[in-house]
Amino acid sequence: MTDNPLIRPQRAASACCLCAAVLLQMPLNAIVIRHDVPDSEYRVSASAFPALVYLPGEGHGVLIAKEWVVTAAHATTWRPIHELTINGTVRSVEKIIVHPGYKRQPKDMRSEDAAPLMAFLAGTDDIALIKLQHAVSDVTPIPVYKRSDEKGKVVEIVGVGSTGNGLVGEYPGSPHRGELRCGETRVTGADERWLELRFQGPTHALPHEAVPADGDSGAPVFIDVQGTRQLVGLVSHKFASGPVAKFHCCFYGQIT
Repeated sequence: MTDNPLIRPQRAASACCLCAAVLLQMPLNAIVIRHDVPDSEYRVSASAFPALVYLPGEGHGVLIAKEWVVTAAHATTWRPIHELTINGTVRSVEKIIVHPGYKRQPKDMRSEDAAPLMAFLAGTDDIALIKLQHAVSDVTPIPVYKRSDEKGKVVEIVGVGSTGNGLVGEYPGSPHRGELRCGETRVTGADERWLELRFQGPTHALPHEAVPADGDSGAPVFIDVQGTRQLVGLVSHKFASGPVAKFHCCFYGQIT
């Protein structure tokens, strides 16, 4: 994906509201990891996340109902999506419904100081729903987290986007579709639209601290509720400062 190098988790509550409205009428080698923990400890099998959706080329979504996938809106806008893959099976797409509050980035913001772009992204609803042509019968959908107490809680991130480590950031040229990895981080802020995650260095890091990277757009952010994964957010954009053209992501301290 070339139109948006910045990623942040949009709260699943917004996706839930859009999903409810629609249903009543008829959402990157992966993630950047700690430098002092073996990469092998982050690698996971695709069978551990059967509801994880692979969009064509790059990007993710998650199955939240038998016929519905939720993802980041910007992950649906740069090429046609006629098919996607769930649990190793290609599924046909009937239609894509982009949240009416989603706004495309103005091109003139992509090379200037990041502050106006950050303000713009904070005010957009980066969520879309994808309706499948046929109901999925071989995968259990992920429930959506409906509380508003996320701040301070540990969440799980997963994806096959770019990788790297906190000392050097995202590796230059790292492919946007590679091996599946799973990591964890803590929610450091939350409002009605966004969750904030901060990539902590070893002193304050969780055992498998990680941060989403390029190619992980639309990937799910999970929260554990009594041993069951629930969808609490979607990967959308990163926080940046200074000139956008010089931004290099995913060092320790990166906010998503």
